[in-house]
Amino acid sequence: MTREQLTVCLMNDSFPPTIDGVANCVANYAGIIQRKFGNAVVCTPYYPGVEDHYDYQVIRYPSFDLTRTFGYRAGMPFDKKTIQALRQMPIDVIHIHSPIMSAVLGRTLRELIQKPIVLTYHTKYDVDIRKDIKSKTMQDQAIQAIMANIDSCDAVWTVSEGAGKNLRSLGFQGDYTVMENGVDLPRGGVSPEKLYALNREYGLFDRTPVFLFVGRMMWYKGIRTTLDGLRLLRDQGYSFRMLFVGNGADEQEIKSYAHQLGLNDVCLFIPAVQDREKLRALYTRADLFLFPSDFDTNGLVVREAAACGTASLTLKGSCAAEGITDGQNGLTIENTADALARAVAGVIRLPDTTRLLGYRAMDELYISWEESVSRAYRRYYEVIDQFYANRRERHGKSDAFFRTVAKLYF
Repeated sequence: MTREQLTVCLMNDSFPPTIDGVANCVANYAGIIQRKFGNAVVCTPYYPGVEDHYDYQVIRYPSFDLTRTFGYRAGMPFDKKTIQALRQMPIDVIHIHSPIMSAVLGRTLRELIQKPIVLTYHTKYDVDIRKDIKSKTMQDQAIQAIMANIDSCDAVWTVSEGAGKNLRSLGFQGDYTVMENGVDLPRGGVSPEKLYALNREYGLFDRTPVFLFVGRMMWYKGIRTTLDGLRLLRDQGYSFRMLFVGNGADEQEIKSYAHQLGLNDVCLFIPAVQDREKLRALYTRADLFLFPSDFDTNGLVVREAAACGTASLTLKGSCAAEGITDGQNGLTIENTADALARAVAGVIRLPDTTRLLGYRAMDELYISWEESVSRAYRRYYEVIDQFYANRRERHGKSDAFFRTVAKLYF
């Protein structure tokens, strides 16, 4: 039996023009839901000068600038105008993609419209908190607040098994479902004409091997291991080019360290690329994607590389390595510069084998956003059914603070 279309309210603390994996995820969820299934509404903090031209509605609520400290603007979740606008919409499910300000807004809205909250846990927030907040007491309080938001949700999804393990390590005892993110790049590399244009732009015409990183320029992405390993390769006489694509708080330190190692002539630092076709060309041109990160919970960029027929180097046991079999559809190493140098040297010596790894990665790791969002949309119905089946019990466990705020303020 065909069920009625749903209106899904997607909430996240980042959204274009901010570029990160979660913002990209929300944009794909919204676009595919609106185009193929039902109706999508995105609710996200305001950015000065932003103009939203989407097929779905985007509601921006007031925010203040924390980009120098945390890299993002922070939303003000108790904005009356925003909540009143959301309250008037026929929302069926609230899907939160950040357990911080978006979760506060979502919990308030749930008390007003009595609809379930799904939360997707994307990243190890505790790592960022312990990096950006100096006080141990404040670190613990911030993590406790995040966990309270997660515990309150009606369904919790994680983007990988590793993300679920991280949640457990923070004290989460509820159930969770692994719901993998997809890739918005089509399967296959770009045309020779686009590769020619890329080579011309960055001076990559010779047959020198090219290695690639795409992501936030943060040390915890494994960039120090990458640079130290490349220095070893350079000392061994290997020729190569390394492309770092992205921006981040550690960008200047990373560039300085590359210069200190004598790698400035082989490392090219490219600002974050919004043009998805150009990004496809970068992935296609690379001989290997270097991602020795033990921070990321999903490694979406690994699957983007796979979409373009490029294999990845990841750390053994990391979330980014989930689905990778060493020597079959990618490479996995211990977290040392020596291990990275040995693995990359093998790629340089055996380019045909490396291309075979890339083809297998395309076949075995690739998942489209259409497939991922279709699975999520079907599961929304299960979450809604369970919410109404347990409504009486749910009401008894409702958030007292948010219920009070909703009654008094809205």
